Amino acid sequence: MYRVKQLFGGHQTLRDYDVQVAKAMAMIRALDKIMLAGMPKSVRVA
Repeated sequence: MYRVKQLFGGHQTLRDYDVQVAKAMAMIRALDKIMLAGMPKSVRVA
């Protein structure tokens, strides 16, 4: 959660709870894509 807050801001500005949850899930999906892009591809050797 620290990394999400650091990259995307530390507070919610929306009043509707459902929209807050949707925004948080979108931020987490974006963070997952960023982390996946930076991970090395491993290949099994023999």
